[in-house]
Amino acid sequence: KNGSGGRDRTYDQLINSQSGSVYFQRVMVYFITTLYNFDSLISLNLKELCMATNKSLPAAIKIYKGLSIYRVDGSMNWYVRIWDSKKKKYLVKSTGCDNAVQAREVAQELGLSLLRNAPQVETNHTFKHFALKMLNKANLEVQRGDKSKGYNHSLKFSVQNADWGLLDYFGDTDVRKLKTHNYETFLNHVARKRPDLSASTKNTLMAAFRNVLKIARDEGVIDYLPETPRTKQRDNPRPFFRFHPLVSKDEDAYQMLMKGVKDMIGKDVDVRGFEVDEELYDLMLFLTHSFVRPTMTELYAIKHSDVTIADDPKRLIVTVRNGKTGYRGANTMPAAVSVYERIKERHPNHNSEDYIFYPEYDNRQTISAMVQRLFKKVLDELGLERDVFTEKKHTLYSLRHTAICMRIVNSEGQVNIYNLAKNAGTSVNQIERFYAKHLPLSAELARNLQSFGK
Repeated sequence: KNGSGGRDRTYDQLINSQSGSVYFQRVMVYFITTLYNFDSLISLNLKELCMATNKSLPAAIKIYKGLSIYRVDGSMNWYVRIWDSKKKKYLVKSTGCDNAVQAREVAQELGLSLLRNAPQVETNHTFKHFALKMLNKANLEVQRGDKSKGYNHSLKFSVQNADWGLLDYFGDTDVRKLKTHNYETFLNHVARKRPDLSASTKNTLMAAFRNVLKIARDEGVIDYLPETPRTKQRDNPRPFFRFHPLVSKDEDAYQMLMKGVKDMIGKDVDVRGFEVDEELYDLMLFLTHSFVRPTMTELYAIKHSDVTIADDPKRLIVTVRNGKTGYRGANTMPAAVSVYERIKERHPNHNSEDYIFYPEYDNRQTISAMVQRLFKKVLDELGLERDVFTEKKHTLYSLRHTAICMRIVNSEGQVNIYNLAKNAGTSVNQIERFYAKHLPLSAELARNLQSFGK
């Protein structure tokens, strides 16, 4: 044997030789093939030896997912590290071998032994079985319009995430044996892998876990769901454009924004050819006075057939057909009526099924992204990228937040929080947690606070 090239030539010569017995040729082919395999094993061991001479210890060798061998200081032997899917932890054991090739064989045998000894769970009782059913149910709910695409995406992310998802951890676990401590152990596992996960993400994991078990309960496989404590969340105020009387008129960020946009019209302020114009200005006004969300299922889904002009008081009644919280009718402030009148003048030949904003764009996802980019450009130009009080970045959602805060402040505490929440497609709890409690008392409420009985 003189290198791989020499070996190949010898092999070809033997195969093609016209002399010598067929028996001799077969023996030699067998011998050379065996020598080649042995050479591969030796080469692997030499590779590990070279690694050991270049470093104090060779890197761990991954055999397959959940099984690897490695070396430790003070020992010539290789160790095996095996993931025990039942106990949800790694098992570590010495292979008793100082040779990487032999250590591989021992590790693989230990891995197979662990699989053979693991109790077998019927497929229709595994967490994976019910998780897939839950995801299928969620897809059908989205198709029927009962749930939003965002809700479905969060479920899939929680279940299928390759790093810390539920399926990776609980996959073959028998749902009949899942208890509260199993879920708490999972949370500890997630915390070790991703200590940066927010409380809301952890609560989404909890919701997905419970939804999977609800499928098992509804099919009679389990009788009840184990307790799954929620992760406490810190309520952060929503960013909005500060307005008078919360701030002085000179510091009124909302007025600065609207005046700035008005001044940019016709000044070639654009992003990828998409310019600031009267339609963008009206869209921003509409958001502030209608309480709708700047999403494809709310703002960008509104058609002329969804809008009714009403009197006493003057307002628009906007039908939101598939919003974040489902179907609702939203009553606007009077300023939204003027916006809608200008929209009809801008598109005099509209029909009832035309969208009220940017009707020429059939792809509503495209126009949503274009408006968001242009709005960011406007904020950069005006130096209003962040809410100076919360330090959070502004987005189009900040106009919705501004609308809710304006109603609470400008009504001097007279607005009915339940009606406000219903009209905005949210809850009283959300209004109190993210808006009301972060706003200062109005002058009227302060007078009420300081009043004395007669």
